[in-house]
Amino acid sequence: MTKPLRMGVLTPSSNTALEPLTSALAASVPDCSAHFSRFTVTEISLSQQALGQFDDSKILAAAELLADAKVDVIGWSGTAAGWRGFDADLRLCERITERTGIKATTAILALNELIERMGIRKLALVSPYTGDVQDLIVKNYEAIGVEIVAERHLDITVNHDFALVTPEKLYELMGEVAEARPDGVVTYCTNLRAAQLATAAEAEFGFTLLDTVSTTVWGMLGAAGRDPKTVRGWGRLFDCA
Repeated sequence: MTKPLRMGVLTPSSNTALEPLTSALAASVPDCSAHFSRFTVTEISLSQQALGQFDDSKILAAAELLADAKVDVIGWSGTAAGWRGFDADLRLCERITERTGIKATTAILALNELIERMGIRKLALVSPYTGDVQDLIVKNYEAIGVEIVAERHLDITVNHDFALVTPEKLYELMGEVAEARPDGVVTYCTNLRAAQLATAAEAEFGFTLLDTVSTTVWGMLGAAGRDPKTVRGWGRLFDCA
């Protein structure tokens, strides 16, 4: 009998999208459950106040609460390393494991691993962020050899409001960036209701959808030694083991 898998997920406090989506993804894996710990994130911008929300000490305190539940893996389901720099998530995972003894991953580290494994070199971005945040994300991917062939952003700064963007609007934006013929499209925010659109979008537009809620789950399954292919109906990324 397979040992139950408890996935611990670090969640921005004002996020309302990732918990139901992550729980639905976990439900497709035998004997798997998702457990959440929040820390304050209410604004996404390049202001000092907004950047300070991602201070490791706050995230580590939330991780320690997950450790009380004896979770098997901890995943940071957030995308801040996209504009802060990918090394921020590498350091964070090291510190989580040092503090709790539990393996850790993040939405962005898993996303970047998938991009490499799947040979994606032409990427399109869909996000709710402002132009200056999006520009930094684009530059960070270009620095690792990934060409951003198209992007759309919605110029929203209030994290809570990201979840108010309708799935229909997100699907429309995916269709727009698909015209650039990317290998993959990233819905780059874990407070977007996009993960469930993967099968339909991939069938219609031909790209692989790399939603960041889904990449977090993919990364946690791998870190816990589980086969991501057990997840069906949530897009091609789970075919990558």
